[in-house]
Amino acid sequence: MNRRSFLTSSSLVIGGLSLSSFVSSAYANETLKNKLVFNAENPLLLNFNENSLGMSPNAQKAIIDALPNAFRYPDDARSELISELGKEFKLSDKHITLGNGSSETIQAAVQFVANKAQKEGKAVQLIVPDPTFNYAELYAEPLGVKIVKVPVDKTLAFDLATMQKKAQEFDGISMVYLCNPNNPTAMLTPSAELSNWVKSAKENVFFIIDEAYAEFVSTPAFVSAITLVAEGYKNLIVTRTFSKIYALAGLRVGYGVAVPEVIAQVDVFVSIDNTNTAGAVAALASLKDKAYVEYSRKSIDVSRQMVIDVLKELDIEYAPSHANFIFHKVKGDVKTYQNRMKEANIMVGREFPPALGWSRLTLGTPEEMSYFVSTLKTFRTKGWI
Repeated sequence: MNRRSFLTSSSLVIGGLSLSSFVSSAYANETLKNKLVFNAENPLLLNFNENSLGMSPNAQKAIIDALPNAFRYPDDARSELISELGKEFKLSDKHITLGNGSSETIQAAVQFVANKAQKEGKAVQLIVPDPTFNYAELYAEPLGVKIVKVPVDKTLAFDLATMQKKAQEFDGISMVYLCNPNNPTAMLTPSAELSNWVKSAKENVFFIIDEAYAEFVSTPAFVSAITLVAEGYKNLIVTRTFSKIYALAGLRVGYGVAVPEVIAQVDVFVSIDNTNTAGAVAALASLKDKAYVEYSRKSIDVSRQMVIDVLKELDIEYAPSHANFIFHKVKGDVKTYQNRMKEANIMVGREFPPALGWSRLTLGTPEEMSYFVSTLKTFRTKGWI
């Protein structure tokens, strides 16, 4: 099936929404209403887990409306966003810290724990699954923090038992970074197992739980670690971002959720006025635009199913995805696969050692994924995958 016939087909229906409904929706980028043409100057970007659906129209309007007052500092816009986030999770303003993307919140949390260890004259380590999003490691290394990597198991799941053992055996302070759903595998860590560890951990263990992709999760089995914050646990911070489901990656808005005592200590390490006016008002408008969030989630659901269907058809192994990307096996060298996709004007994700032979594929819009699916089938006819 070529791209044109695929787009006019009504056979693909997920959650009551067909592929054609995504192309014609008011939320879709203007480019989606025309035939997309990908070339070397305009490749299909499926490599950085961005949301190519584009931001909410309400967010765009909020930015435009805020421009005349952009000569003022962003204090009011930041305060309003913090207040709304507190309400979103039925918590107070003091449970929220804003960041220049969730990456700054992760950095500040690492600095907070490392500084605490230094003041107390204790050794400090960072325990991370491998592979995972590596920013916590990058921020910890310059501080002299020992990095302990625990490989995922044969199913690509976190080896929580070994991670817990590493923390128990350490005499100093342990930071534990857990990305849930994980990047690059898009897999979930069972909420009960994670929760049990947080609740039973000793005082010398602090958790940084990265939920950048939590809004894409639809299974009721997933329970956000923010519930642990609401219960009063002081040994964790949960980080989230407006870069993914809200499509504000370029505006750099993220946040952390923790008990006020932890937030106050983490805030010492974030830059002042780290969220600009445009980012703050866009994030606030996006947070309130529930219809857009639901549309964004279902758009990814359609794209995910399109890719899963072709991976099954071609008998290509893949990890169960709960995010806006899919981790799948590649025949032969991953770099060669990347280069061949690049020649087809598609940018796909790199390999993530020690998970050798796997590629991370960002899920674009349904129309974009129809082009990827067609290309992947062509690769099969050539014996490349």
